[in-house]
Amino acid sequence: MNEQPKNLSNAGDGADAVDRARLPADLSGPLRDHAYDGIHEYDNPMPGWWKALFIGTIVFAALYFTIDITTSGQMSPVASYDQSVVEDAKLRFGSMVLKPDAATLLKLSKDPLFQKMGESIFQTNCVSCHGRHAEGMACPNQTDNYYLDVKKIEDIVDVIAKGRNNGAMPAWGNRLQPNEIIVVASYIASLRGTNYPGGRKPEGTIPPPWTDH
Repeated sequence: MNEQPKNLSNAGDGADAVDRARLPADLSGPLRDHAYDGIHEYDNPMPGWWKALFIGTIVFAALYFTIDITTSGQMSPVASYDQSVVEDAKLRFGSMVLKPDAATLLKLSKDPLFQKMGESIFQTNCVSCHGRHAEGMACPNQTDNYYLDVKKIEDIVDVIAKGRNNGAMPAWGNRLQPNEIIVVASYIASLRGTNYPGGRKPEGTIPPPWTDH
């Protein structure tokens, strides 16, 4: 009579019996005590370097997520590309002379390239008072339909250049180039009516829709 192999599986698991002594020398090793569909598993843990790499990817993902959230995506590859586009555009339009009239402002407010430039100028100089999304913090919300000292689109340029309210809105005419003021003014004009959630309450009056005449 043939010798029956010893059952190393847990009682009642229905697995086939395995005789460790009959395993080839190169396959012998610690077997786990459970089996699935008659197949037993070797108890071979992952190498230490593999575990370290796995844990490292989790730590990196957590750090990257935190940095991306706290910087509003400003350090992402997309933001880096946008910044490169803006810098290239600044070089190309540096010799241009933009007019601070309604037609120019409306045209720039619909141009994606100039809007990226305007957003870049805004993010660099205006977020401490107006908020990262122009929703208003210490100063008015720029995403609603209400304005202080603005009756027509050209007035935005004047407010930025000369300031208002005894310096509460500082004058940027001696800090930004004329073209930069016009471009950021067109960007601010484009935000009208976007109503960023949680913005500062409305202040001022509602001017007529932007027109070029």
